[in-house]
This record gives sequence, C-alpha cells and structure tokens, in this order.
Amino acid sequence: MRILLTATALIIGAMLPAVATVSTHPIVLAQAMVPPTGMDDANKPMPMVERMNRRFPQPVRVGDLIGLPVLDDRSSTLGFVRQVVRTAAGKIELIVSYSRWFGWFGRPVAVPIEVVGIEGRQVASLDMARSEYAAAPTWQGQGATALPDDATIRIALARN
Repeated sequence: MRILLTATALIIGAMLPAVATVSTHPIVLAQAMVPPTGMDDANKPMPMVERMNRRFPQPVRVGDLIGLPVLDDRSSTLGFVRQVVRTAAGKIELIVSYSRWFGWFGRPVAVPIEVVGIEGRQVASLDMARSEYAAAPTWQGQGATALPDDATIRIALARN
C-alpha cells in the first residue's frame, strides 16, 4: 500500500509542471547601476575621475600592485605593473611594461590610475584600449616620484 501511494504521488508530481500554465510575461533581469565601460560614451561623456569614483575605489598598498598583470577587455595580458608614480601635477600613474607579446619584453608606458580597476589579483584596463597602449609614448620618468611599497592609494573596482 505504501509503495502504491508513493508511486501515485510521484506520477502526480511529475504531471504538475506539465499542467501548470505558462506565463507570457518576459523575464526582466536587473542591470548594474553603472553601465559597462564605453557604453553610451558618445551621448554622455563623463570625466575619467568621475567614472573612477563611480566604480567604488578602494585603498590598496602600492607594493601589492607591483607585478600584477594588466588585462584588456578580452582578458589578454597587456603587460605588468612595474612601478606606481605620482606626477608633478599630483596624478597617480601605473608604469606598465606594455608589449604585444603577452607583456614580455615590454617598454614602460604610463597609465593613469583613473582608467584601470582591480579585479582580484589582476588589473583590468577599463578605459584605455590596446591601441592606446601601443600609441602611448615610452615613459621616461621625468618629473615623477616613485611611491614607496607601503604607500596606500585608491583604485577602482572592476568586474568581469
């Protein structure tokens, strides 16, 4: 008798989803508050500093950034962070050894802190395309002061 009740319950349970009415309403997924990088930039330009501030910048030790890979939007390695400097104008820049070959044999390129975000143990290049790295001049270090490893700076959060 118990087996008969269990079998009946299983059959009824299997039939319930088939009997249920199908909703014709579309499923709407929530979107993030800040649109993906570059989306709709032509219609609503936003200064780099404001864009960085909307990405919830977090404090990070300079020494923790040294050696991290810098990735583009396709998760390809652009280079590695070699140094963090403060320019004469007071801006913070990452010195990245940019190379077309996975960051090997690179030349130093200055990357403004406002165009990158940290994503775990890597740095994402959010607002600077691969072509801009290639076109950027080789960093010479004139008028810039290297920040010590124990200094703390703020860097935006990135998401994949």
